Amino acid sequence: MDEIKALIEKSVLCWLATSSKENIPNVSPKEIFAFYGIDQIIVANIASPQTVRNIKENGNVCISFIDILVQKGYQLKGTATIVDKSEKTFSQMAKPLLIMTEGKFPFQSIICLTIKQIKPIIAPKYVLFPETTETEQIESAKKAYGF
Repeated sequence: MDEIKALIEKSVLCWLATSSKENIPNVSPKEIFAFYGIDQIIVANIASPQTVRNIKENGNVCISFIDILVQKGYQLKGTATIVDKSEKTFSQMAKPLLIMTEGKFPFQSIICLTIKQIKPIIAPKYVLFPETTETEQIESAKKAYGF
């Protein structure tokens, strides 16, 4: 989990996938998220009404994040709950998220995902060309993204 935690701390965005009770999928990017406790990811609910509705109907979720230069990351599957501001655990859970928002983006609830499955994400280049190093991949990505 240390590797996952370190990558989460470096990541700027993650993508949270949910599904309604009718199994209609929804994926939305999230900016304010953190590793929490032993096996949880918390996400500030800043403007995600569909995500919250879906989680209340169907707690199965998937969250993904990558290092865009190294092009490696993780897909984490699990169950999510919504922690409202009125709940006792909210203020403690909110601390790392409030540091990230600097108070500029208020949120009334937190999405709390408990990790059940972990799957690495790696760019196809690493599989097709096993001799590819992370340094080479970073240089290639920098050129592609204009860094």
